[in-house]
Amino acid sequence: MANSVEQEVDLARRGQLPSLICRMKSGWAVLAGMQYLRGYCLLLADPIAGSLNELDARRRSDFLLDMCTIGDAIKKVTGAYRVNYGIMGNTDPFLHAHITPRFLDEPEAMLHNHPWAYPDEIVSSRPFDPARDADLIRRLRLEIPNTCP
Repeated sequence: MANSVEQEVDLARRGQLPSLICRMKSGWAVLAGMQYLRGYCLLLADPIAGSLNELDARRRSDFLLDMCTIGDAIKKVTGAYRVNYGIMGNTDPFLHAHITPRFLDEPEAMLHNHPWAYPDEIVSSRPFDPARDADLIRRLRLEIPNTCP
């Protein structure tokens, strides 16, 4: 079973989250637990908040800028032609953003659909793998300027 956002933030704080890319001004950049679209990342708000609407203007700005910075890094590292951004919080009611690369070689039926339209068997077919994804994490870390040690 996947960790909740709260659990992932706690693991990141302790340096025990294998999918951790780096600490950012507004939270933690991590690879998503499913890598069916290579480079799919999350931004986990820290301090934890319930939603974007709970943040003051400065923290909102920091979160959204960090989200876009991760998207820029994903595009550069993976060659994605665009990035989709999503902030829902319906299942796990803590602020986190989905930052999902999109590729021109995706199946036609998926190319013009949202990334969660993929069938479960495809989504679950490529879970995060610490060994396989270590170089991807390293490359993303190098592309996120001034925030990742």
